[in-house]
Amino acid sequence: MDDDYAEAVLDLVTQIPAGRAMTYGLIAEIVGDRFEASEGKRRGGPRQVGTVLARASSDVPWWRVVNTVGRPPERLQQRALEELRAERTPLTADGSRIALRKAIWFPDD
Repeated sequence: MDDDYAEAVLDLVTQIPAGRAMTYGLIAEIVGDRFEASEGKRRGGPRQVGTVLARASSDVPWWRVVNTVGRPPERLQQRALEELRAERTPLTADGSRIALRKAIWFPDD
């Protein structure tokens, strides 16, 4: 994975507004489409997005990125849910994951 890809992932994640969320796969698709349009090839997938976030500085809102069912990373789930509650992100009735239909965010471009 190269620095350009990681930078593009982090740039997109920092744009996610408080109270909203994106999935690893959606981020991979959007960033991949941008690279494909400019370079003619795709880069990375959901796992690569997770790797970028795992290596990111603490000022990146990693808790706004979840899996396809709205769950934060298992090992950081409690901390992520605390951040999400503080931002008033819509959660499921049991409070264990994001209500993606209400919280999903798409960039304007």
